[in-house]
Amino acid sequence: MLITTNAIVLSKLRYRDNDLIVKCYTQKIGIVSFLLRGVLKSKKGGSKTAHFQLLSQLQLEFDQKNNRSLQTIKESRLNFIYSSVHSNVLKSAIVMFLSEVLSNTLQEEEQNDNLFSYLENTLLWLDSQSEYANFHLLFLLKLTKYLGFYPDTTHIEWSFFNLQEGKFENKPSNKYSISGENIILLKMLLGTTFDALPSIKINAKQRQFFLSMILLYFELHLGSFKTPKSLQVLNQVFS
Repeated sequence: MLITTNAIVLSKLRYRDNDLIVKCYTQKIGIVSFLLRGVLKSKKGGSKTAHFQLLSQLQLEFDQKNNRSLQTIKESRLNFIYSSVHSNVLKSAIVMFLSEVLSNTLQEEEQNDNLFSYLENTLLWLDSQSEYANFHLLFLLKLTKYLGFYPDTTHIEWSFFNLQEGKFENKPSNKYSISGENIILLKMLLGTTFDALPSIKINAKQRQFFLSMILLYFELHLGSFKTPKSLQVLNQVFS
């Protein structure tokens, strides 16, 4: 079946000497992995390889064969050319980190237009901004809405948040009940938008503590989730 779809690159892996294995999140059928044969050898492959940078937004045409785990791309083109996401060192660190998170969490092979639209639009927002130090925090928090464990804000006025239960509490019920600076920031982020994000001012240590909490939240709700290897790099560039 010939499929033409928008796609976002989640990961790429060198295979043998001249091939790449690329995993994409597609708009029409969810996760698809592709084998790009010979792209690291040919001169024509150079420009094609440039399409498959992490979190690039593409349009792909491929002939889907259900008996294959790796599909073959017939044609690819950039849907959007980023102005800073891949050239800015700080944004590149965010991209590396978020692509690892998304590669880890997005598993379904089915269409989800709302999630795809969320990824498209937030990445375009990141590309256009000059203040984005807290982008990944809000991105991960809002991503939980599409993954099925967005915080229950029914009692957002209460002083504790239970990471395991995903809801606010008036007193701690187990070791996963958090309070203090993390819950203050959680409430702020739950009540904000990406456009209002630059108005939230926190320091590097607060950012790292909150990110650790969010990653624990992911671990508690997604059994297969692993802490991204790129976390250390991200923390270093924003320290």
